Amino acid sequence: MTANASSQGAMSTKRERVAWYLYDFGNSAYASVVLLAVYSAYFKNNVVGGAEGSRLWGLTISIAMILVAIAAPIMGAIADYSGAKKKFLLFFTIVSVLFTALLFFTQKGTIALAIGLFLLAEIGYRVAQVFYDALLPEIAAPAEMGRVAGTGWAVGSAGGIVILLVILPPILMTDSNLIVVRGALVATAVFFALSAIPIFRWLKERAQPQSLPHGENYLSVAFKQLKETIQAARGFKEFLKFMLAYLIYNEGVIIALDFAAILGAVLFGLEQTGLIIFFIIVQATNVVGAIMFGNLQDRIGGKRALTISIMLMVACILALYFAQNQTHFFIIGAVVGVAMAGVQSVSRAMVATFTPPGKSGEFFGFFALTGRTSSFIGPAVFGFLAAELTLWYEAQGQSLVLAEQSGHRLATLSIAAFLILGWALMSFVNEKKAREAATMSTNSAK
Repeated sequence: MTANASSQGAMSTKRERVAWYLYDFGNSAYASVVLLAVYSAYFKNNVVGGAEGSRLWGLTISIAMILVAIAAPIMGAIADYSGAKKKFLLFFTIVSVLFTALLFFTQKGTIALAIGLFLLAEIGYRVAQVFYDALLPEIAAPAEMGRVAGTGWAVGSAGGIVILLVILPPILMTDSNLIVVRGALVATAVFFALSAIPIFRWLKERAQPQSLPHGENYLSVAFKQLKETIQAARGFKEFLKFMLAYLIYNEGVIIALDFAAILGAVLFGLEQTGLIIFFIIVQATNVVGAIMFGNLQDRIGGKRALTISIMLMVACILALYFAQNQTHFFIIGAVVGVAMAGVQSVSRAMVATFTPPGKSGEFFGFFALTGRTSSFIGPAVFGFLAAELTLWYEAQGQSLVLAEQSGHRLATLSIAAFLILGWALMSFVNEKKAREAATMSTNSAK
């Protein structure tokens, strides 16, 4: 079995990389079913109903992201110091799997229960991602991080396709019976759990735990490390500039993810079966996009690859604004799958290449903090705009259905605005200097 040098001089085996990929295979199933194809639309249309469902969905996403934003950097620092990324990953994976399964018990009118269970499932999913991402520098060398991250994203997208293909037949055969739709959430939890097992059995965490200073605990050490990281941030100016740009353009990505099913249902009348087929197409092109942009990043650099993917996504959002039928929506979704995979996988790989060894938990914690901050702003903004614009159009004399369509259509332009502004800020990032800063930090630590 061939081994590969990691950025810290350790060796990763093929089986370890497969385990890392398989985790993405499972947690992408959660994203595909809960965030994309099933639960978001079910929550909006069946649990709540009307444009108010969009507002509450956006607010719920925002609350989850605020909680993650507060906790993620601290837990990243603790994981770095304790050498316990896998332990944290296991705990939060269990939380996500458990509460995803419990979503089965939500139904019309159980708004508080639906929000509470989703918050716990989402927090587990998002926080686990911090520790999963932080393992990337331990299994891949800097020169191949784009390819490894892209492959992981592609395998994850394949997992999203597989789970949708699993739940589609029973939903199709029962004409979207709500009990079957809710049962799909249980199937997703089981799928996630089984796919996560290999990473805990096969992947060796290379970071060594450090002894706690006298009178200290992991929490106090974490705060000290975070303080030191913030003070030393002047040496990583390019990384900070990239985080600022990511904060903005990720707004657009998160909105598109969290409201895609709702837009499909509201603007084009897609039922549950149609939404699942739509997201199978999106996930299939996501695989293509992840592989394509992962290799493109290694050839032309992360910044250029990211620019191409962002601009492609902007073009798709503008096309969505003018789209008039389901065929248009499906074509746009196929292209969005390619573009979104590029934006997300390249961003993750760029953080890994900007990160000094031994600091992956903290840096990915800040990456998560930035992403979760945008994740709470974007959905709240879109949900507010969609609901308020619906009320405005209704006041102008439009029917409730037409007003809801008009409000959501106009709100989609906010996605393009976030993407363009984030791209403009990214133009100020010097990728070469960012890599050099991480290397200099490594050398000075020796």
